[in-house]
Parts: sequence; structure tokens; C-alpha cells
Amino acid sequence: MRKKIVAANWKMHKIVAEARSYIQSLLVELGDETDVDVVLVPPFTLLQLCSEMVGESPAVKIGAQNMHPAMSGAFTGEISPQMLRDLFVRYVVVGHSERRALFGESDHFVGEKVRAAHEASLRPILCVGEKLEERAADRVHEVIDRQLAGGLEGIGPKEMQETIIAYEPVWAIGTGHNATPSQAQDVHSHIRAVIARLFDQATADRVRIQYGGSVKPDNAAELLRQPDIDGALVGGASLDPRSFAAIVKAARDAKA
Repeated sequence: MRKKIVAANWKMHKIVAEARSYIQSLLVELGDETDVDVVLVPPFTLLQLCSEMVGESPAVKIGAQNMHPAMSGAFTGEISPQMLRDLFVRYVVVGHSERRALFGESDHFVGEKVRAAHEASLRPILCVGEKLEERAADRVHEVIDRQLAGGLEGIGPKEMQETIIAYEPVWAIGTGHNATPSQAQDVHSHIRAVIARLFDQATADRVRIQYGGSVKPDNAAELLRQPDIDGALVGGASLDPRSFAAIVKAARDAKA
């Protein structure tokens, strides 16, 4: 059985004092939770603090929101994989729709990041998802297929099994409108079928696929009970530790 994974994407929120208070509360809320992989994904400015506070906690690991695929070089303002590893980061989000839309990141560039993450022993969380007009035009599978082909190019089954896919319909991110459980399950099932086609069925059966897009404590349980939904990439609802902990508990209960 695939272990659920729930990640908190803080985006461009929180300063040091807020992050310290959050983690103190979250660790109390979660206790020694080990049935679910919990990942905090703070801004770069908070990675060291979060890593130090989490320490060797069995409950929480740290992820980064982005990275450049080069290990070093003249890339002003960018962060390299080895810099993340130096701060004990375990996961890195790549291909988020905000990076694609606001910063022009292509499927090919996202694929470079996935490969670089694996080379640095980081686990990439590869985001895919369609815009509202693409869903209206019945192009969901076409868009997902293209993003997966570009993002996963050049990796093998072993790396694929260490890659997390996050399905985030763009029209549901930060809008308060989430995909219905059946809509989300349909796309998650399709993603698993694409992975089986690109790699093999055994690999596809092991890959974890998260749902992201206005996940909240009151809708998490039904989403996480779907057979191909293996967790959540949480945005706004992750900014409150009790709200985020409630989603983690919903993931734990969905496994039972």
C-alpha cells in the first residue's frame, strides 16, 4: 500500500517568528505521526530555521518550493540542488503552475529540474494540471500527457518511483473551488496509466500522486479516500498549523 504524503506549500508567506510559532504548534498537533509523510515547504528564507526546528523528528520533513537545475553558476537569485541538500532539504516542488504561468517555465525546463533533483538525491514533487479553458475544451488528458512527458523525460523506473506527482488543476488553486472527488480521481487514474505506459505497471503502482487545489479540512477526507489519490499538496489551508494537521489526520484515517 502506498504511504500517504501531505505537503504544506507556504508560498510567499511567513517570517521567522511566524514560522517558529507554527512549527512548535504543528509538532504538538502531530505528535509522533509516522503513518503519513508530512512535508513543510517554506520560502527559501525559512529553510534553515525549519530544518533546525524539525531536526530528527519522525513526523516532518522539509521541502523547497523551487530550484535551478544547475549545481552552481552565474544564476543571480537562484538556488541550486546542492544548496538545498546542505540545509537537509528532502523534497523540492517543480513545475508549479505559478512558476509555469508567472515565470515562463517550460515542460523541458521542468524536466531538467526533475533530473537534477534526482542527481542531488532530492525527491521532486512534479506538479501538473490544466487551466479552466483547457478543461472546458476537453483537453485535460492532452495537457497532462504533455506535462508528464516533458517533466519525466530522461529518468528511469527507479527515479520515477522516488518522484511524487501533484495534480493541481490551475482553476482550483487558491480559488476556493476544488475538483470533485470523482474529477480528481479520474485524472489521478489517468496519470497512473500514463506512468505505466512510459515506464511499467509495477512502477506506476508504486508512484504516489497528490491532489492540490483548495484542499481544506472539510473536503480532505473524501478526496483522500479515492483509490489513486495518495496525499495532498496544500496551499492556503496549510498556513494554519491546526488546519494543516487536520488534513494530515484525514490522510491517516483514509489509509485505515
